[in-house]
Amino acid sequence: MKKIALIPIDNRPICYTLIEQISAVNKNIKLYLPERKYLGGLYDTANISAILNWLKTLPKIDYIIISLDTVAYGGLVASRRIPDSFDEIKTRLNAFKEVIKPLGAKVFAFSSIMRISNNNINEEEKEYWNHWGKRIFEYSYHQHKSRALRQMNCVINTVPADILEDYLDTRKRNFEINGLYLDWLDEGVLDTLVYSKDDTGEYGLNVEEAQKLEAEAFSRKLNAIIKTGADEIPLTLLARAIAENENVKIKPLFVFENSKGLISKYEDISAENCVKSQLSLAGVEIDTSQNPEISMVINNFASEQGDLVLGDVVNSLSTDFEFPKTPYFIADINNANGSDSEFVRKFTDKKFEKGTMLGYSAYNTSANTIGSSLCIAVNTALALKYGTFNETAFKRLMAVRLLDDWAYQANVRKAVRAGVPNFKEALNEHIVDFDTYEKKIAEFLDFKFECKYSLPWNRSFEIEIDIF
Repeated sequence: MKKIALIPIDNRPICYTLIEQISAVNKNIKLYLPERKYLGGLYDTANISAILNWLKTLPKIDYIIISLDTVAYGGLVASRRIPDSFDEIKTRLNAFKEVIKPLGAKVFAFSSIMRISNNNINEEEKEYWNHWGKRIFEYSYHQHKSRALRQMNCVINTVPADILEDYLDTRKRNFEINGLYLDWLDEGVLDTLVYSKDDTGEYGLNVEEAQKLEAEAFSRKLNAIIKTGADEIPLTLLARAIAENENVKIKPLFVFENSKGLISKYEDISAENCVKSQLSLAGVEIDTSQNPEISMVINNFASEQGDLVLGDVVNSLSTDFEFPKTPYFIADINNANGSDSEFVRKFTDKKFEKGTMLGYSAYNTSANTIGSSLCIAVNTALALKYGTFNETAFKRLMAVRLLDDWAYQANVRKAVRAGVPNFKEALNEHIVDFDTYEKKIAEFLDFKFECKYSLPWNRSFEIEIDIF
């Protein structure tokens, strides 16, 4: 039995309950998580002392997967907001380092490179983002671009000096904290270190910082990994822990083969390279044979990715694609922020067959979808291989993913978003809208269930789905 501890990014369902649901499918996995109440939220920071105390109570474990943002800042959102100084954060991290050393486990750690959202929404940022977010993004984009192309710095700064100074100071602090982790890697405290780029583009101070960290790691001959994405990184690392020493091979199959070189929204690499990078991080080899043991079906976009939140809906136009007859799983990236409804109907019109379909995801960005579907599939495939498969847990997991990504994100969420400012009331008014999807999913999976829906962060993005 593999014993794996994990410190999540925050308390969202995708970061906490999904990890529980995936692990429950494989009876050979013993998962250890800190209590959810200790983790950060949209406005609350994590209880770092409680998490350190939890670490001290762990039995002998094989792997620990760590969100460094949680132990450094109190969470992903907190990393952009808290006023703590570099020295205060460094002191916390040193205390944490002394706790994980005696555990004797392999340590897979990840840290975010502070994102730069191209909007005036301060929901996850400092207050001034409400007025200056887009201007700060433009400043960041053109500063990096002018340096990258060796042009004269012709950026006209329209952001107030005090706000820009605060923003750049926060970036500098976080960048220096990220630099510390290279020392940890060099010291052998970490076995794997991943820097994640969330909501990124071709240019920006975040991209520039990633390049600097990559160059520093290269010069010191350290294997630090730069990855596009964020929320899926702990899941991909979980797959890495589960798959280690198992020689898992997967063959990617793109629905639109000629379009796999196109770049998804909110990312800076092609869909094909996103798949390759996630497979690599999970320790999975690419299978090029004609008869692969596992296939990864990527429902990509023919010309441009849709975005369901923006109302830009793209449904699959491919009529000649056939699902493999051997085991496969699906990464549905035709749209950002939810499922391609027409594509979902293609496989839910059939009956689920144990051992054939290994998983499904259409969560948020392409990297999020690819990483989460990969973790589900690797864990499921190995559980089936070794006879440790929990079929009820798998059907519960698939029901949640389809209700979240297909029923809610692709369909019901539009009505909930129209219920601003009270999303919770809007959700309650539209609970009946789930009925058709629940019946369809129950029939597809041959699995009877009841549901409870809630919005834990009181916004429309993440929905909590309890199945019983």
